[in-house]
Amino acid sequence: MSTRLRDDKGSTIPLYVWLVGMLLFVAFVFFVFAKGAVARSGAQSAADAAALAAAQQARDELRLEFIAGLPTGTWVLPLEGKIPSPPSGIPAAQRLAMENDSTLQFVNPKFVAGNLAYEARIETNYTVGDSLVPGTEGTTATANATAVIEPRCHMVANVPGQTIEFFCDGSGLWVIDPKTFNVGDLPTAKELYEVNLAE
Repeated sequence: MSTRLRDDKGSTIPLYVWLVGMLLFVAFVFFVFAKGAVARSGAQSAADAAALAAAQQARDELRLEFIAGLPTGTWVLPLEGKIPSPPSGIPAAQRLAMENDSTLQFVNPKFVAGNLAYEARIETNYTVGDSLVPGTEGTTATANATAVIEPRCHMVANVPGQTIEFFCDGSGLWVIDPKTFNVGDLPTAKELYEVNLAE
């Protein structure tokens, strides 16, 4: 009886070692995938931030174009988010990419559903880390994002020499005399345009 018990005990040791080894391997695999997921998530967050920053910078410049066009009657296109030469948005996108430990590869103005948008691509300054694929430990993560500038206002009346009128979602009807308006009394950039990430 005692001999058989010792034999049974001896046979369970290799099985125990095998199970522990498998558990350690599974834990390592999950750890590697988790590190990769964190790197990809960080890259996407940096791309989102860069695209939003570029669009927000362009939104502020659109408002300046809108204000400049009030005396001449050329305010309607900026109000609708359309100008001949869209701002680059590069400085703001670069700043946000750096704040997220990434490098801006490009930011391009484009149109999404007729609205001005900015697509940004970034590359992380940090690597994915250990990988199950040999030679990929030094690989960085990249990601793209697009932010869209959606006008919140539309023209109601635009008669040369008279007051102009436009309506904005959230702030209502605006009536402005282009000859005597005060810049401080005009709607803010956030009231004129909404910036969102494209889905």
